[in-house]
Amino acid sequence: MSDKRIIAVAGATGAQGGGLVRAIQADTGGPFRARAITRNPDSEAAQKLKAIGAEVVQGDLDDPGSLERAFRGAHGAYCVTFYWAHMSPEREAADARNLAAAVQRENVQHTVWSTLEDTRRWVPLDSDQMPTIHKRYKVPHFDIKGEADAAFDKARTTFLLTSFYWDNLIGFGMNPKPDGQGGYLFTLPTGDAKMPGIAAEDIGKCAYGVFKEGAPSLGKTVGIAGEHLSGAEMAAVLSDVLGINVRHHAASPEEFRGYGFPGADDLGNMFQFKRDFEAAFRGARNLETSRRLNSELLTFRQWVKQNRERIPLT
Repeated sequence: MSDKRIIAVAGATGAQGGGLVRAIQADTGGPFRARAITRNPDSEAAQKLKAIGAEVVQGDLDDPGSLERAFRGAHGAYCVTFYWAHMSPEREAADARNLAAAVQRENVQHTVWSTLEDTRRWVPLDSDQMPTIHKRYKVPHFDIKGEADAAFDKARTTFLLTSFYWDNLIGFGMNPKPDGQGGYLFTLPTGDAKMPGIAAEDIGKCAYGVFKEGAPSLGKTVGIAGEHLSGAEMAAVLSDVLGINVRHHAASPEEFRGYGFPGADDLGNMFQFKRDFEAAFRGARNLETSRRLNSELLTFRQWVKQNRERIPLT
């Protein structure tokens, strides 16, 4: 085990980081071993990672010193921030800067930064195409990550563009809802546009593929997805696999922003961006690349079959 290089994984108990730790540890003949970074090493989720052989260490994105210690001696680092845990653009920006500074101070040779587009490249702040949020952003949880790209050392970083988690149908309120007439509505405000999506576990597996690829991926932006589907196509798969009648509700972004839950404006703008700039957004997330990095990549149908008992229908 001692001759294996360390991949230090921030957010190891989360969806992306957890998938990466499990992928590393499952590859028993591979060149790496996982160091799982978590705020609470005693948590149940952290102990599950320890049980599969991962090294578990304490690290907090708000504590630069703890990040430096967590990255010390690592060959690679997976860096991800957690906007939806606090919904603060300022904190998100600070966390990204802390991660970037720590991997550079500790001379990490290969960083994978989980990022997204800065939508202001397509929709300037003075554009009325969509509302401006917090006076500085169009899609805050996208824009902050894209803005933070500049903090990372390009020569030692792969910029990993992720996609919509299909797991949002389980724990983020995106599941089909009863329509009051015996059927269900799947609300996705993207019109007829096809949207890249992915199983959260596959993000970690694809990230592992990037680390295995090594030097050729440094300095590159790599976009990943499991499948590109319209809302109607997703509804059809849900109908077929779950055995219920699911219809796509193509809400307008304006309607979605008006739902009023925390972050509705951010998400409404996000879906509008994916709809209005479909070609650019999809073009950045190549399915062949994703399959090359992760031979076990799931389609949406396969994901629904695996998770049919976990998708709420209320």
